[in-house]
Amino acid sequence: MNRSVDHPPRPDTEESVGELVKQASEQISRRMRQEMRLAQAEMQQKGKRFGIGSGLFGGAGVMGFIALQALAATAIVALDLMWPPWVSALTVTAVLAAVAGVLAAVGKKQVSQACPPAPEQAIDSVKADVSEIKESAHR
Repeated sequence: MNRSVDHPPRPDTEESVGELVKQASEQISRRMRQEMRLAQAEMQQKGKRFGIGSGLFGGAGVMGFIALQALAATAIVALDLMWPPWVSALTVTAVLAAVAGVLAAVGKKQVSQACPPAPEQAIDSVKADVSEIKESAHR
């Protein structure tokens, strides 16, 4: 005789399943809050880099504008005066243009590090969590 088949489920078993469901729900909620904090931190970091890169691009624009003004002054001086003032103005123009180029390169690097603007680490982590939950459900 097989007596184990005839026994009704014990009440403490049902309570433990309820506790497990409660714990799983709490863990999922806690994990989602952690993922949201991670996403928020990642977006703040990308926003900061985007801001720095944009500021450097703005600085490059200002320096480029000054370089064009210096170039214009160089042309005027070159036509009006003799060699030494012209060489001086051309040197200032070249230095300003070089500074604008460096600022543009650094700004471009900062903006490219901020792209894409999605919180990639948080998304990957959530995908891994979902995959793990699916695998656990199939067991």
